[in-house]
Amino acid sequence: MYNYGIDIWADENFIIEEGLLKINHAAKPSLISMVKDIREQDYKGPLLFRFPHLTLKQIDKLYTLYDNAIEEYEYKGKFNAVFPLKVNQLPNFLRPLINSGKKYGYGLEAGSKAELFIAMTFNKIGSPITVNGFKDKEMIHLAFIAHKMGHNITIIIEGLNELEMILELEKKTQLPTPNLGLRVRLFNQGSGSWAKSGGIDSKFGLSSTEIIEAFEMLKKNNLVYILTMIHFHIGSSMSTIKPLKNALKESGHIYAELKNLGANNLSAINIGGGLAVEYSQFKRTTQYDLQEFANDVIFTLKNIAKQKGVEEPHIFTESGRFISASSTVLITPVLELFSAEYDENQLKLKELNPPLIEELRDLYDDISSKTALEFMHDSIDHLESLLKLFDLGYIDLKDRSNAEILANLIIKKAISLLEVDDYEELKRIDNKIQEKYLLNFSIFQSLPDYWGIQQEFPVMPITHLDKKPTRSASLWDITCDSDGEMEFNPEKPLYLHDVDLNKEEYYLGFFNVGAYQDILGMRHNLFSHPTEINVVFENKEVKLEKILESQKIIDILEDIDYDTSEIKTVLKNSLDNDTYKILNKYLHENSYLKTAWS
Repeated sequence: MYNYGIDIWADENFIIEEGLLKINHAAKPSLISMVKDIREQDYKGPLLFRFPHLTLKQIDKLYTLYDNAIEEYEYKGKFNAVFPLKVNQLPNFLRPLINSGKKYGYGLEAGSKAELFIAMTFNKIGSPITVNGFKDKEMIHLAFIAHKMGHNITIIIEGLNELEMILELEKKTQLPTPNLGLRVRLFNQGSGSWAKSGGIDSKFGLSSTEIIEAFEMLKKNNLVYILTMIHFHIGSSMSTIKPLKNALKESGHIYAELKNLGANNLSAINIGGGLAVEYSQFKRTTQYDLQEFANDVIFTLKNIAKQKGVEEPHIFTESGRFISASSTVLITPVLELFSAEYDENQLKLKELNPPLIEELRDLYDDISSKTALEFMHDSIDHLESLLKLFDLGYIDLKDRSNAEILANLIIKKAISLLEVDDYEELKRIDNKIQEKYLLNFSIFQSLPDYWGIQQEFPVMPITHLDKKPTRSASLWDITCDSDGEMEFNPEKPLYLHDVDLNKEEYYLGFFNVGAYQDILGMRHNLFSHPTEINVVFENKEVKLEKILESQKIIDILEDIDYDTSEIKTVLKNSLDNDTYKILNKYLHENSYLKTAWS
């Protein structure tokens, strides 16, 4: 059985049984059963399944990690966390998350005015709200209003100009002043793809000089009491823990120095995000245990507080990727295998064929398990020679077609005959024998981080898992763009099954896609978001709810500011009534492709 690294990335959320990928929860339903249920309701195109129970699992895990560390080290400060809305603001994800976090007082972090409105509306009163990112006077005013509503809100300033706006609003309005946090620009930097979030050259935060100046401004205006938090962030999904330790020491000393300067209400350090998500399905990339992460935070800050003679700070985190990534799975059908055109009945052999064609014919007829590798090599060599002969004008198009069909038939037959467990020889010539799988989705819409920063995502079929996959796979999306491809990588090879799509359906799942992918998705070629489904469990039985269908073409056009009534009028005036009815029907369907199985 080929398990696609499920023991590396899945955190026991999914299991393989009876050749099917199943959710390791309650009655353990298979993913294919849920796909078929949705298809029977006539939803087309790719599907995005959300699993709120996995979000709850991650929230529970986060608080348990820190509660364990606090108990072990007899730490005096408390732990709390906020979810950064930028990671996923969509209501089908966010509302279950808020409900799951209520028992802990789990809060929200907003980085824009729109996100702050979401937090003000849906966050539980008393649970923290932090406001990060660059701000103008309106955004700061919103924070004042949120504070008046009763929200436990902290404005974390990125520059002295933001503090000046807070001071101005404090004088001009009759509103109570929210808590204040200082984002510090640390010397230390994180690790991994998002390391530039921290470090001395980071886009965000105050230098040491600016921190002192900010404190003096607060002191001058008798507002030192509103300073309650310092904040840093050195990177998302850090692969190693050493940068965190260095950042904790640096921020811990800044906290202690401010306390000793007279910041008596300063009581919290917000360490940002950083907890790793395992995206690799080939080799574990995270070099620390999650409990070790929490232990290091508690131990380091306890020691600094003791050394400096100050109170142990409360600890806040913003590990949004850790909370959300595992909760969402993208499933898309395979539309076409590009070797399917190489079928024996498509051969158009002549009475007299070129010698190399006849040799290919003999190889195909005589191949056996003993000769499979040899004949596969010979067929590849023959095909290359025949293509050169075509370029020189010595064979015609029909000969070329026969050569391609025979060579691919030999390769396919050789693979099915081989009993080589590790496929080392196949891997060596993968670029010659790989299969192209056309998938009914858009990489730009559903996996933008793959296109933008080459982020890996675990991918595997959701059926046929009791069969050995034999086809080295390149994945193509349906956009009209050559970048819409996941090329086969011999260093991280993806093998899929050889299936007859005329007889059966074959679906691939992409995992850990719950962080950022939804909201960063681009409407390249005007493909909209996939149909979303929330998967919940009642009495251990699966229930599919909050189905949000992929946008209709007419709605997409309206969203990008076309006058859809004009479009309809022009089309209606150009067509007879029956033809226009057909066209109008298509306008009210989504852009994804349809097949017998979709």
